[in-house]
Amino acid sequence: MDVLGPVLVALVYISLSSLFGEPNRRNFNAIFVAGAGAAYLSGGFGAWEFVFLAVVTYCAYRGLRSYGFIGVAWLLHTGWDVLHHLYGNPIVPFVPDSSLGCAICDPVIALWCFAGAPSVYDLFRAKGRRSGDEGAPQPEARA
Repeated sequence: MDVLGPVLVALVYISLSSLFGEPNRRNFNAIFVAGAGAAYLSGGFGAWEFVFLAVVTYCAYRGLRSYGFIGVAWLLHTGWDVLHHLYGNPIVPFVPDSSLGCAICDPVIALWCFAGAPSVYDLFRAKGRRSGDEGAPQPEARA
């Protein structure tokens, strides 16, 4: 399993989500992780699929106000991905390692959520301003 591909998918997701301003970014992420929770509904674990979906949906609902809950939902999905990979019932039926790839991708998104899901574009702008200020003349200190 190639690790780079799933990490790149997570980074693309983070970059595209960064285009949203707040609170739309948080709301979008809460809705998206709720949908991800439903991805395995017919995944082979019977009633446990519905229990998992209920827990992820609760986290997604709480995520409408807190990135921490969105991060928890992504980590729960990571665990579910691992179980489905081991069970042999991947998220994409014709891609055998798709659940494993998802299990690599999801924690990257979770970490971003735990960091408050900052816009990557704002981070680059702030870094550019800091590094661009080094050569700028400094105002004189007044006594």
